[in-house]
Amino acid sequence: MSGTEPAPAPQPAARRTDAPSRITGVIVVGMSVAVWWPAFTLGAWGDFFFDQMLTVWAAATGALIVVLIQPRGKPRLWRALALLVPSLWLFLSFTIDADDGNIANLIVNLLALVVALLAVPATIWVLARIIWPEFAEDISWPRRLVVIGSVLLIAVASFVLGLNQSKFLTCEDFAISGNSQPPGCTPDPEAG
Repeated sequence: MSGTEPAPAPQPAARRTDAPSRITGVIVVGMSVAVWWPAFTLGAWGDFFFDQMLTVWAAATGALIVVLIQPRGKPRLWRALALLVPSLWLFLSFTIDADDGNIANLIVNLLALVVALLAVPATIWVLARIIWPEFAEDISWPRRLVVIGSVLLIAVASFVLGLNQSKFLTCEDFAISGNSQPPGCTPDPEAG
C-alpha cells in the first residue's frame, strides 16, 4: 500500500442527468393511468361513473388537507383552489336541481367534465409537488409540457377508444368485467 487513498470513482453522468426523465415518466404514467378510464367511459357510455367522480373528490380533498397543513412559507393558494374544484362540483350537485335545465345545471355538468378529466391530473400534479418538493426545480417547462401533452393524448385516445369500443370489445367483455353494456356494444358471435 502506497499510503495514498484511491480517488473516489466518478458518478456516472447518466445517473445525475436522468432524474428529471424518471420523475417525468412517473408523473406521466400516474396521470395517464388515472385519466384513461374516465375518458373511456365518457366515450363508451356518454357519462362518467359516480365512483370515478367520488374517487377524484376523495383524492383531491385528501390532497387539499395536506396542502392546508403545509408550513406557511409554501405557495398554496393555486394548489388549494385546484383541489377545491371537485368539492365545488359536489356542493353544486346537491344544491342545483338537475331537472331544471337552466344555466346552473349546465355549469354543474361542465364542472363534472372538468373534475373527471382535469382534476385527476391536477391532483396528481399537486401530490407530486408535495411528495417531491424539488419537482418544480427539477422539471423544466418543456418537460412539463410533455407531461401535459402526454396526458391529454392519453385522455383523447381513451375517449376515442370508448367511442369505438364496438370495434374491438364485445358486450360480454363488459359484462364479464362487471360493467354495464354500453350502447352499441357488439354481441359476442361465439355466445350464440
